[in-house]
Amino acid sequence: ISPTKLKEAIQENPSLQLVDVRTPKEYQSGYIQAAKNIDFHSSNFVAEISKLDKSKPIYVYCRSGMRSGKASKQLVQAGFEEIFDLKGGYMAWNR
Repeated sequence: ISPTKLKEAIQENPSLQLVDVRTPKEYQSGYIQAAKNIDFHSSNFVAEISKLDKSKPIYVYCRSGMRSGKASKQLVQAGFEEIFDLKGGYMAWNR
């Protein structure tokens, strides 16, 4: 999903499931409003994403798009059906 489309989705539904898969340190340096930080490299990543609502769309992002792509594959395995990965990650969001 493009940064523009994500901004539109957030405006339409401010409580959408938005997950920042970067490290807590990266998250603290800046994040998209309402994003929940679940570190992709954390040992409890799968347990944390499993707590989210699989019946609702989920939006994920990282710094540039690599980790969120890998996280999306794990979300599919966890049973999520509607997954949106922010193209270019947080770097594209900030442009």
